[in-house]
Amino acid sequence: MKRIICLIAIGCLATATALAQDAAKVDPKHYKVVFEDSMVRVLRVHYGPHEKSPMHSHPGASAVFLTDMQSKFTLPDGKTEMMSAKAGEARVMSPQSHAPENMSDKSMDLVLVEFKAKPAAAATAKAGTAPKTTK
Repeated sequence: MKRIICLIAIGCLATATALAQDAAKVDPKHYKVVFEDSMVRVLRVHYGPHEKSPMHSHPGASAVFLTDMQSKFTLPDGKTEMMSAKAGEARVMSPQSHAPENMSDKSMDLVLVEFKAKPAAAATAKAGTAPKTTK
């Protein structure tokens, strides 16, 4: 019996991970695509006070926080992580799946730049030419 319950639990976790989808598709209320090309997709993200989002995924990305934020992220395995940021702060984020919740009494806004492909410098280096640098 314990084995059956364990298998069901593992199946549920695998299903939750597999069902994690594109944020703009599963939660258009909070995620708006404002630009997209072959290298990046730029999302404008807005959560009202204490709003939640369903489980979704992001590739590697960079976030620029437009407001202070206090968020809780529920991960596919059920664990939670707290995150805070100040307006004007920028961070690089690894690919991830999560269900976020704004823990603040204020709205939360950020710009999320999702990376689609390797940076041009890496592609140029791979092709055998040196990337251009600026000072």
